Amino acid sequence: MCMAKLRVRLCGVLVALTGLLAAPGARPAAADSLPDSLWFDAQASATLTVQGGRFTDGLGREVVLRGYNVSGETKLEENGGLPFSSVADARKSATALRTLGGGNTVRFLLSWAHAEPVRGQVDTAYLAAVTDQMRAFLDAGIRVYPDFHQDLYSRHLFNRGSWYTGDGAPKWAVEAGNHPAESCGICLFWGQNITQNQAVTKASYDFWHNAYGVQDAFLATAQKTMEYIGQHLSGDEFAGVVGFDPFNEPYAGTYDSGQTSRTWERDVLWPFYARFRARMDAAGWRDKPAFVEPNLFWNADISSQKQEGGLLDAATIGPRYVFNTHFYDQKAISGILMWGKAGDGQYATDFGTVRDRAGALGTSAIVSEFGHPLSGSVADKAPTVLKAMYQALDSRVKGASWWSDPADSGPVLSGTQWQWDLYNGRHHELMNGNPDKVLTSGDAWNDEDLSAVALDDSGTPVLRQDARLLDRLYPSATAGTAVAFTYEDRSRDGSTTLTWNPVPSSLPNVARLVGSGQYGLLVWRSNGSAAPTELHLPASFPAASTTVVSDLGTTAGLPAYTRSTPVAVANEAGGTGGKRLLLTASGTGAVHYALVTNGATAPSASLLSAARTELAAWAAKEFS
Repeated sequence: MCMAKLRVRLCGVLVALTGLLAAPGARPAAADSLPDSLWFDAQASATLTVQGGRFTDGLGREVVLRGYNVSGETKLEENGGLPFSSVADARKSATALRTLGGGNTVRFLLSWAHAEPVRGQVDTAYLAAVTDQMRAFLDAGIRVYPDFHQDLYSRHLFNRGSWYTGDGAPKWAVEAGNHPAESCGICLFWGQNITQNQAVTKASYDFWHNAYGVQDAFLATAQKTMEYIGQHLSGDEFAGVVGFDPFNEPYAGTYDSGQTSRTWERDVLWPFYARFRARMDAAGWRDKPAFVEPNLFWNADISSQKQEGGLLDAATIGPRYVFNTHFYDQKAISGILMWGKAGDGQYATDFGTVRDRAGALGTSAIVSEFGHPLSGSVADKAPTVLKAMYQALDSRVKGASWWSDPADSGPVLSGTQWQWDLYNGRHHELMNGNPDKVLTSGDAWNDEDLSAVALDDSGTPVLRQDARLLDRLYPSATAGTAVAFTYEDRSRDGSTTLTWNPVPSSLPNVARLVGSGQYGLLVWRSNGSAAPTELHLPASFPAASTTVVSDLGTTAGLPAYTRSTPVAVANEAGGTGGKRLLLTASGTGAVHYALVTNGATAPSASLLSAARTELAAWAAKEFS
């Protein structure tokens, strides 16, 4: 382990020394276009902004960010606070994430402890290694937003024999404070440390009140980190970095006398975000939004944990900020408060609240963490809990009501699942530096096991969850505005296929066409762009057996893309082999629809025509 860490550091030093030979502050030369790029891709990827409450690309298309957190490995020490042990592993992970997991975005975890191990001294070797691993995802056509991650403030708060550990702040920041000895008492879940472990609550309080200048030091390191990343990526690569998450799961620690969770957000958390935003601007990230999180407990689904929040007093924060939140079903995770499995529409209200808060704040939203344990006593709930969460990201209307009420779908939400860790089940982590507590199973952090991926015995990435659930159809870029979307993934709970959104009997030919297959339906209002609308096409939708029924055209089997082909297939940019469906519409303001299915094999022309007639009438009725 020590040798592995040394190799990482030496590699980073070589990169840093190489960078010194270039002009100060100069970015590397622009890279060639990504493999499999089409005529519009370069302009589309030139920037990502927030307009009209939606993410938009350089062509003004509405973008949905979907992917994973990369990765909880950053919370461990075995690879020196890096997501991967090597750039080769980062590239392997990026390709798998694109082709197996269907992701176009990662939340990329960084460690303050490793970025600033000595107060006031940024470790450029660590930043060089981080940047190289980040580049592996950018080169695969995957967007990135970094996150200075922390949980329970710092591992250095915990003693070698503790049941729990943390991550985040460096040792010097912990030693600067006079914190009580850590103890959570009788805690069944690691998250109870957030409110019950006085070492954690005191250290968190000190950070938010800038005791010993620790917040100043963090902000200075964040700026230097952003400067380094910006200077050591090419201009094209840097364009793929879409923003920055300043602080994971903020919580006060303790409140001052008379202070509430809401006033803490207003008087303490938001001023911190304003300071971070200024650091972003100074570092050359002015055109990228800050992905700001509200008080951790603002949307807790256990009433005793819920605290008022959601940046209620931030007024209109506008396009320089993104409303960024997490969601876990703590009732389901408890094993006590929710019996049975999740069902159709389980989280429609919770995710609808996320849409509403973003709308009130005048910005877009992202659910940057969601997930459920894949082992242990509640793992049996994971297939339904995750299906219900993805369903709620796609639409605020449950499946049983979607066809009769599609106009209330709301915007398609962006989200990054926790998590994507190649080393799941193969770790070698000395918990709190204790050689007698070597963790190898799961995520190797506080008994968590949520990674959607692992390596098999040959070193090949394999999914640990149903591919039908993870590799999803979704509108990655809409030339206009998505007004309704649904996806029936037919994912499985054991041997049971879950169908929560059957095609209604009022559309018999559409139902025949879909059969028992997967299907998605996008309705959008075009903006006159010559560039197409894009949907990620899962591996379960091979071009030859994918059927599209749309007002733009009907086809059983997808032709290769040309500028004159309204319904077509192409590779996703990045050279990973992922596929995208491209739908080109003319005119401005017109409502279009596209049903995409892998159901019927070689459907007849008469069935396709009948299905199109039904969908046209349905669309005219629901969106006139």
